Amino acid sequence: MQDVATLAGVSKQTVSNIVSGRSRVRPDTEARVRKAIDKLGFTPNLVARSLATGSTQTVGLFVPTVASPFYSEVVEEVENVLQAHGYHLLLCTTRSDGERARSNLASLSSRFVDALLIAGDRDLIDHLPLLNDAKFPVALCAWETDLPDTLPVVTIDYEHAGFLAGRHLRELGHTRAAVITELPAHAKRAEGFWRGFSGSQAGTDTGLTVEAPESSPEGGFTATEDALEQQPDTTAIFATHDILALGVLEAVRQCGRSVPADVSVVGLDDIAQVGHAHPALTTVAIPKREMAQQAVDLLLRAVTERRPPANAVSLLRPLLIERESTAEPAQRV
Repeated sequence: MQDVATLAGVSKQTVSNIVSGRSRVRPDTEARVRKAIDKLGFTPNLVARSLATGSTQTVGLFVPTVASPFYSEVVEEVENVLQAHGYHLLLCTTRSDGERARSNLASLSSRFVDALLIAGDRDLIDHLPLLNDAKFPVALCAWETDLPDTLPVVTIDYEHAGFLAGRHLRELGHTRAAVITELPAHAKRAEGFWRGFSGSQAGTDTGLTVEAPESSPEGGFTATEDALEQQPDTTAIFATHDILALGVLEAVRQCGRSVPADVSVVGLDDIAQVGHAHPALTTVAIPKREMAQQAVDLLLRAVTERRPPANAVSLLRPLLIERESTAEPAQRV
């Protein structure tokens, strides 16, 4: 640090202030210091800096898995925002294991991180009391069931996402639909669909809801076979996430029908793969990167201002992306 100060013609304290971001300096002075840092290859000692400043410049992130395209995008965006602010990411995965989630959460809550973001509610909803005494800001994102009133939440209006899918198919003229879903995790998506499709929460007069045995294309395939066997006159299927929808597309083909001539299919999420499916999938795009940005910004403001983040819920609106997998039912063509 002294070498950097000498080369830049400033004090060692000025270098420290710039590296730590504790105080502002003139732009030309910061530019000289940054140039000296680059020239000398100076790397701050993070352990020493954390002891001196009381900050690790690290934010923890919990996700169920990084294998899911949805959560991989969330992780990428969280890391992008953190890096832009000079922070590092500490990632933990719960892997649908409640005990693993509890253990990791208990361990992290006692470690020295500046803030914690929890994405996804499946494995951690019962363990949030562990954070009651956390000494750092905590926020939730991608939270779908039973929004807690003890922590701030930045999430998606999943019920409206389902509503958009249902309304789209109804406006095309479909009257018999099936929902392929995961329960109870995606109950709001299914409820929203039936509200948009039939005006009721159950949709018992216009179709059926079938639970997928697993969160995979294979799960979507199996549930779709079951749905078409139970209700052969189905002309529209909504899968509550795109991974299931990929299995739906294949199951419809295997049953001797075509998409969208015989059956229209809508997914939810807008992962990269569905734009290149055959046919390209109509889906409800959810603003997951915007969600991640807002959640991280909320936490970093709380860190900077040294106060808990506002205990509020922010719901982001999804958008229907119409592609080739939906059309009017055959009888209207």
